[in-house]
Parts: sequence; structure tokens; C-alpha cells
Amino acid sequence: MSDNTYAAAGVNIEEGDRAVSLFAPHAKRATRPEVMGGLGGFAGLFKLGDYKEPILAAGSDGVGTKLAVAQAMDKHDTIGIDLVAMCVDDLVVCGAEPLFLQDYIAVGKVVPEKVAEVVKGIAEGCVQAGAALLGGETAEHPGMMGENEYDVSATAVGVVEADGVLGPENVREGDVLIAMGSSGLHSNGYSLARHVLLEQAGMPLDGYVEELGRPLGEELLEPTRIYAKECLALAQECSVSTFCHVTGGGLAGNLERVIPEGLSAEVNRSTWNPGQIFKLISSMGKVELAEMEKTFNMGVGMIAVVNPEDRDRALAMLTARHIDAWELGSVREADGEEPRVIMHGEHSNF
Repeated sequence: MSDNTYAAAGVNIEEGDRAVSLFAPHAKRATRPEVMGGLGGFAGLFKLGDYKEPILAAGSDGVGTKLAVAQAMDKHDTIGIDLVAMCVDDLVVCGAEPLFLQDYIAVGKVVPEKVAEVVKGIAEGCVQAGAALLGGETAEHPGMMGENEYDVSATAVGVVEADGVLGPENVREGDVLIAMGSSGLHSNGYSLARHVLLEQAGMPLDGYVEELGRPLGEELLEPTRIYAKECLALAQECSVSTFCHVTGGGLAGNLERVIPEGLSAEVNRSTWNPGQIFKLISSMGKVELAEMEKTFNMGVGMIAVVNPEDRDRALAMLTARHIDAWELGSVREADGEEPRVIMHGEHSNF
């Protein structure tokens, strides 16, 4: 008999099946009434429900090099929350309600317990977003990835009524920018953060950092905040023109995407102070403010662009939902060739 088997080549189907049995209880938590059938089918089925003129929205994303921190710390139960956040909070920018998510996990070697921890985080993220985990795929890639390496990605699908689509075309002069505080770095800028803190400064992940009040690794693995439910509630109760999800490219880079030609958004830095992790990266790596703002969210994870008459109501709603929120700036007519986003003022702690 030949020793040339799939298992000998590095792919263990039995361990893959065991991984499914371990993560199935977590996946079953992330459901909605519209889900048809259970786990294990070739495709997930989802009824659209009572939408009159539905428009589907879809977005795909990953977590980037934050995965390197999770793998170095051998902590895998929160990276899935980051994955869900990066997908669903892109959907709500246009007013879409996240319906379901499908994930893809590529591993060097299937370790069922580790895969189950990753899916546990994905399921928790879906619960926080009000979305169903409709299915996914785990692929074993021996020879391409190290045994302890893995990567994750996902696609989220949402729906919005045709007359409820949000976007730059709705933004008007006088609209107010309402900031929603981030939980930290979220899932962007980790290549620079790791280079400065781990490689240049040589800081250990398990080392306690006085300024942060906890070990560095815990700070770097703080899950990305999911704003989906808060944004949808805001859009239902207030006159919201659009949202801006602050991810790669920073606050100004992303805000530019939702401000139409002929208008400028003024952002006042003095209205908030970025968290200590941003100050630590800047000081340790001598990273200029312009580069920090281009790379990181600097403490602002989501922005709502609202009618000025709903300013107080929007702030009260977000505060009641335990979201740190404040007036960040406003939208005005652009003066000549002004950029679409104008940053002014200074942070008192930078």
C-alpha cells in the first residue's frame, strides 16, 4: 500500500470535521428568523422578508496584520469580531441592515480547537451586528502556510429600501459631523504599529504598559467596535445624510469619500483626544501627526453626517447606547479649490 495519502500530504479531513463539530454551537448563536435550513449545506439560504423595494449591499474584507499579534499571543477568540466589524460597518454607511455573513479561514494545519475559537469570535461579532452567520469555508494549505499560521476573510450582505439609501448625494451645507469613539486601533495600521512598538522599540506583547493600564498585547487585540445597530437606529430616528466608516486611510481619507464636490467638511481636532495607544506609537516611533492621521483612526471609528436639527437627538441616542459621541465639525460650502476635508485645531494630548 502507498503512503501517498491526503493526510500524509498535510490535509486531515477528520480534523476538519472535528473543527466543525467544535464551532457549530457558536455558529448556531448567530442566526436570524429569515435563515432557512441549518449548517452543513452547500449554500446558505436566506429569505428577504418584508422589504418592498430591496437593494442588496455586499462587502468583503479581512483583518490584516492584526492576525500576527493574535498568532504571537496564541489568542484567537476575538479576531473574528474584528472581521465582522470590518465588513458590516461598511454596509451601514449606505443605510443597509447587515443580514448575513460568510467567512473563509485558510490554515496551514487544521487545529480544531483553534478554528473553533476563531469562529466563536465571528459568531459573537455577528450577534453584536444583528447578522446571521450563514456559512463559511475552512481550507488547509500545507506547504503554503506554516502550521500555526492562518488568515481570515469574509463577505457580508445587507439590504436597504431603495428610498432609504444613504450617501454623498444627501449631504447638505450645514450638516453636522457626529463622531463615534473607537475602541482603539480597530483593524488598521498594524504594520506600522508592529514595526514601531515590537521591532524598533522591542516592547514585549506580555509586558505591562503604564500608559495603557494593561499589557501591550491586550491593547493591540482589543476588538474593533461594531456600530451597525447604533447606526441603523440613528438612521431610523434622525435625519442622517450618510455615515463614514473610518478604516484604512484615516479620518480625512475616508470622510472625503462621502463629501460631495462643492462642499467641505471641517474637522476640529480640539473636540477630542486620541487614546494613549496612538500617543505611544507617535512618541516611540517619532511618527508625525500627518502620518498618524493617514494611517490610524485616531480615536474616531464612525462618523454620522446629520441634519443640524437632529444634532442633540443623535448625541443623546448614542450616549444612551453607551457610545462615546461628540460634535466633530460641520459641512460648509467649499471656498474655491479647498479640499473636501479640512483638519484644524490641535489635540491637547499630542
